[in-house]
Amino acid sequence: MEGQLENNIFFWQKLDTLLLSSSCTIDRPKGSHHYKYRNLIYPVDYGFLTDTTGSDQAPIDVFKGSKGGIKVQAIAVSADILKKDCEVKLITGCTEHEILRILEFLNQTEFQKAILVRRGNEAPSWATSD
Repeated sequence: MEGQLENNIFFWQKLDTLLLSSSCTIDRPKGSHHYKYRNLIYPVDYGFLTDTTGSDQAPIDVFKGSKGGIKVQAIAVSADILKKDCEVKLITGCTEHEILRILEFLNQTEFQKAILVRRGNEAPSWATSD
């Protein structure tokens, strides 16, 4: 199973619940510069879900595209050697072009790299309930 992702529809349902049960604060609108690295420009609106906690003990990050929508369509998992952390960022309401731009944004420095995990609709045999 090398290189394979074991997707789980129930995982995505939990992410949808987090998205729907929290308000989203956009603190970096599309086209704004990163607060620390001025050469990084946000390709879509970027913010966080209030009343949530991510792996970095800060609220869960969200990229919101131009399509709107109430489902998480993908997640970006990033590894940053300067911050010495890994983070998960939700992606919602994005066109394919916007998703590509998000990946380019997250992978443009030598210190941070990211992968994309797209939503699946499979329920593996070990996932017995939601």
